[in-house]
Amino acid sequence: MEIAKIGEFGLIDRLTQDIKPKNTSTKYGIGDDCAVLSYPDSEMLITTDLLMEGVHFDLTYIDLQHLGYKAAMVNISDVFAMNGTPRQLTVSLAISKRFSVEDIEKLYSGIRLACDKWNVDIIGGDTTSSYTGLAISITCIGEARKEDIVYRNGARDTDLICVSGDLGAAYMGLQLLEREKSVYYQMIDEAKKQGKPMPDFQPDFSGKEYLLQRQLQTEARGDIIQRLREAGIRPTAMMDVSDGLSSELLHICKQSGVGCRIFEKQLPIDYQTAVMAEEMNMNVTTCALNGGEDYELVFTVPIGDHEKIEQLEDVKLIGHITDQKFGHVLVSRDGQEFELKAQGWNFEK
Repeated sequence: MEIAKIGEFGLIDRLTQDIKPKNTSTKYGIGDDCAVLSYPDSEMLITTDLLMEGVHFDLTYIDLQHLGYKAAMVNISDVFAMNGTPRQLTVSLAISKRFSVEDIEKLYSGIRLACDKWNVDIIGGDTTSSYTGLAISITCIGEARKEDIVYRNGARDTDLICVSGDLGAAYMGLQLLEREKSVYYQMIDEAKKQGKPMPDFQPDFSGKEYLLQRQLQTEARGDIIQRLREAGIRPTAMMDVSDGLSSELLHICKQSGVGCRIFEKQLPIDYQTAVMAEEMNMNVTTCALNGGEDYELVFTVPIGDHEKIEQLEDVKLIGHITDQKFGHVLVSRDGQEFELKAQGWNFEK
C-alpha cells in the first residue's frame, strides 16, 4: 500500500493504535500536542539520536525490522549508561516515496520489540517526507534518583576500569557485510558487461553468525546495570561504547581530569572477531579499541570493589585510572607502552 493512500495521520494511527502505557510516569502519551510525564521523586534523563540512510545504515544488508530495533536500542543504551531506567520513547521519521506502508510497519515492529524488552512506552513523534531516503530520529526519556546518576566526570585516581561483553565484533560484522556487498556488486557489473542475467548470489557468512548479530541486532546492556545494582556497586563514571573504547575512555579521562592505563591482554575479544580480523589483515586490537557500535558499557569503580567486580558475569577488568600527569596509556602484550588514541566520528564534506 502506498503511504499517500492513507496519509500521515492514517499511518500514525495504524502504527500506534494499540500502544498502551506501561509506566505510571506516562500520564498521557500519543494523541495530543505533547506527551505528559510525571517524575515527582526522580531526575529525568533525555537522549536523542538521528540515523540517516547512507550514513548510519545501508538497507542493502539490514532489514527494516532489525533497523528499527537497533535505532531504539542505541537510545535506550544511553539511558543505561547514566545508570538510569528508560521509560519513554518518541519516534520521528522522514520517509521517501519508495517505502510502502508495510515497510514502515516492519520498521516500527522492530522499534516496538526493543521497547517491549525494556518496558519502554512509545509516546509520540513526527513523520514527514524525504527526498533523500529514510531518516530516523529517536528520543529516549529515562529516570533515576539524583544520587544514582553516573556521569562521565566521576573517575578518580586508582579507580578500576571495567568493560562489559566483548569488543570489536560489531565492527567486524560491518566489514563482513561490506565485503560481501562489494563482491555482489562486482558480480553484477561483470554480468552486465557480458550481457548475462543477474547472478544468483549467496553471501558467505558461515562461521561468522555472531559478528552479524552484533552488527545487526544491537543490545543495550541493561542486564549489566541490574547486576551492578544487585552487587551493590555504583560506578564512579560510565559511558556506552558507541564510537569505540578508546574514544569513550578518553572522554571519561578528559571530563574527570585523570589519566588511564589499560592492558591489551585484558581486552575482551571474541574468537570470531579475532579470526575475521586476521582474515581481513586487520589488527584486532585496533578493531577492539576503535571499531565502535559495540554498545557495551565502560565504567570505573573504586578499587575497593575489586572482589565484587571479579565475581560479576560478563564484566572484565581492563586497567585502572591514574593521575593525569601519567597520560593515557595502552600496555601491549609484550609490555610496551603506547599513547591511547581515539578515532571516533569525524565530519567530512
